Amino acid sequence: MTSRVSSPNELALYFLAIFIPPMAVFFKTGCHADVWINIFLWILGWIPGVIHAWWIISKNEGAITV
Repeated sequence: MTSRVSSPNELALYFLAIFIPPMAVFFKTGCHADVWINIFLWILGWIPGVIHAWWIISKNEGAITV
């Protein structure tokens, strides 16, 4: 069993995703479709935007593009 340790940058992204989910997704993936999907989800409701942002951050761990 492997434990995954997040870097300080990823921890900051998780924290940012609580307040501004599209910004955290942008910092993680750049200006791709994920950002637009997250903006749409954030408009629909805060919780779907946060869940999607956390999923994107955890899916792409170790690959910060900015």
